[in-house]
Amino acid sequence: MQTNRKAQMSKIRMNTEFRNKILNRYVESAETETTQEQQAYLGARENVDYAYPKAFELAKLVVGRAYPQEDVDTCKSLKAKYGSPLDVVAKDKCFYFSYAKDELEEDEDERDRNISEHFDFGLFGSVGNSEYGDETGKQFAYAYCREGLKANDLNPDILAQQNGKDDNPHKTKHIEANDKHLGYSRYNSYNSDNDNNVGTTKDFDSQYYLDIIGTSHCRSRTIACTQEEFQVFKMLKQAKADVITCHQKWIDSIEKQKQAMKTGLKAYRYLSEGVELMKELGIELDEAELVRCNSTGLTIYNPQNLASMIKGMKNTTMTREQKIAIRKEYEKQNNLN
Repeated sequence: MQTNRKAQMSKIRMNTEFRNKILNRYVESAETETTQEQQAYLGARENVDYAYPKAFELAKLVVGRAYPQEDVDTCKSLKAKYGSPLDVVAKDKCFYFSYAKDELEEDEDERDRNISEHFDFGLFGSVGNSEYGDETGKQFAYAYCREGLKANDLNPDILAQQNGKDDNPHKTKHIEANDKHLGYSRYNSYNSDNDNNVGTTKDFDSQYYLDIIGTSHCRSRTIACTQEEFQVFKMLKQAKADVITCHQKWIDSIEKQKQAMKTGLKAYRYLSEGVELMKELGIELDEAELVRCNSTGLTIYNPQNLASMIKGMKNTTMTREQKIAIRKEYEKQNNLN
């Protein structure tokens, strides 16, 4: 009996639905498998968690030197007395830090002495050279919050998967869904306490606000620091960039595996070949379960489920009396009386 069943299974032809089931099962396994690429990505995220508090504690010191607390308090008291004309104190989480080089190179002049860079402590803060105009902020946010996005059936890997490709509806759809879930709206042009962010983004960003005097663009209020302090801020930005790089390498690896699987599965004629492939890859797959389940994963083809489904397709119109009787029986069985 068992031999006949195996023989029958070996003759089941491969089709698109079987290929998709096997491929999805493989991707699930690949994403949880411990690999060098995965561990590098997870390690990079841990480094960010270490670098953030260190850099922010230093930022509080540097910003405090530029805007002493007593001056901030004075400005706030004057605003309370005279109103909006003296509304010059705001909270921000991004800053231009700058230091002066001790020595210039042969091809440099005084215009090259000051080194300035924009540092944004927000979840979606750019880690590149641009303040707001590149995708690095979203790349970091999606990679850093990957598990939460995945748990809500979203695609945190979309930017990595679409790397190098032009914008398209598929990419846009997933980006908009990710941004909505994370509560990211936009960055305000002046000071970021006016950002219209909620949820995860707002909670993350709220840890990193500091009082500054002056509500214009942060470029116009460059804050002086030492070269050593500047390097600590650079270390945070580099740590965030490493998360993006390691996440990209990990997803690239999975995408290559996925493509190889697609090519192989397309060439297979029988379902048993796909099951054998998965076994060789160390992934147990029940061929009988694949056959019983439809594309939504429901085992509708066993006699009980199939009969129930068919019966539910007829006699769907009930009288009021029948509905009342069914409700009473339900309450009786569930002790709701």
